[in-house]
Amino acid sequence: MDTPQSADFPTLRVAMRTWLRIGLLSFGGPAAQIALMHREVVEQNRWISDARFLHALNFCMLLPGPEAQQLATYLGWLMHGVRGGIIAGLLFILPGAAVMLALSVLYVTLGTVPLVAALFFGLKCAVLVVVVEALLRLARRALKGRLPWALAVAAFIALFALNLPFPVVVLTAMAIGYALPQAFGGGGGHGDARDGPPALLDAIILQDPERIPRMARRARTAGLVALALWVWPVAMLMGSPPWGDIAWFFSKMAVVTFGGAYAVLAYVAQEAVESYGWLTATDMLAGLGLAESTPGPLILVLQFVGFLAGVTANGLWSGVLASLLVLWVTFAPCFAWIFLGAPFVERLHAEPRLKAALAGVTAAVVGVIASLALWFALRVIFARVETTAFGPLRLDLPDLASLQLDALALSLLAALCLFGLKLGLLRTLGITAAAGFLMRAVLG
Repeated sequence: MDTPQSADFPTLRVAMRTWLRIGLLSFGGPAAQIALMHREVVEQNRWISDARFLHALNFCMLLPGPEAQQLATYLGWLMHGVRGGIIAGLLFILPGAAVMLALSVLYVTLGTVPLVAALFFGLKCAVLVVVVEALLRLARRALKGRLPWALAVAAFIALFALNLPFPVVVLTAMAIGYALPQAFGGGGGHGDARDGPPALLDAIILQDPERIPRMARRARTAGLVALALWVWPVAMLMGSPPWGDIAWFFSKMAVVTFGGAYAVLAYVAQEAVESYGWLTATDMLAGLGLAESTPGPLILVLQFVGFLAGVTANGLWSGVLASLLVLWVTFAPCFAWIFLGAPFVERLHAEPRLKAALAGVTAAVVGVIASLALWFALRVIFARVETTAFGPLRLDLPDLASLQLDALALSLLAALCLFGLKLGLLRTLGITAAAGFLMRAVLG
């Protein structure tokens, strides 16, 4: 095993159950998924400290690809080495990928799937409340001082109102943190913001300072293997249509998807619909709707596109194979980035300016999550949202006449369950999902 643990630390089997639960419940995009992970590994189980969680999140925000899936891989590696990282990353992907594949088959054979949409409708409303809760908690703990608050507000405005590129926002925050470490407490430490004993992982690292360097050697090897496993099939398939086109196109997407699926959605739609002719614009919108209503990263919409590309070329079974190929070339590099980069990022704990740089990213991340949360909330509660220009501003404004009273009611029900009655996450999701299904599928 990579890492001997204390008697109180969770075994790999126990952690696997938690990662599977996260994978099954990871609805609502990156903001909700990060909130769910924080609740499980920081709030409830106290396996990892707030500061170490944010340190990992900051790094994942700088990478191409789905940041929540990469965060799960990073945390799994911290806890149980390479095996833990692979298990956490895969369990974050596989439930959603299985659901997306099943829905893709149903879409091609039966058309739209209204009963599935009805089942997930209540879940999306509950997830909205989970995101708001996490955002408030994160802001309270991460934003200490005027400059962090200013960076969070600026990041929110830059993304939601000015539509600036995601990498520009995050890298600017990093540069400010590096230049002004004193405004971030010198970069902060890795204790918890709360009173009480340290998180289990931090206690283990204090007792065994060589733990991370020992894990780093195996991580680098695993990262190089992941790179080879990504590049090899792409090279082998080049010149073999449609597989070469699928492997190459989605490999490119894996290295340019900074800021999540929506950052490259327009480009994917344009290329897949207009250049390759794999699907129609209506199909693309349907795929996005399926990705939004299933667990897992929203980048799984690429799996749907790949499935239709395969179906267009050679029928249903080709669609299944193309779907699996897209999953491979999309997520293999994600494991490579984490296993190659995480050991280096862990060494930054001893560098005050570099720690402050990542603390600047933490502040910006609060604004990023706020932007994602508002984007998500508008589309859950209103049926129609349009982008309106006011000079340099590009604002998403809802059509007030399209207010969905059932979505608003379910969101309030979820808030009552979570904040008022304190029923916990699983009960809240169950109650809201059942109420949403009753509203949409039974009552119409």
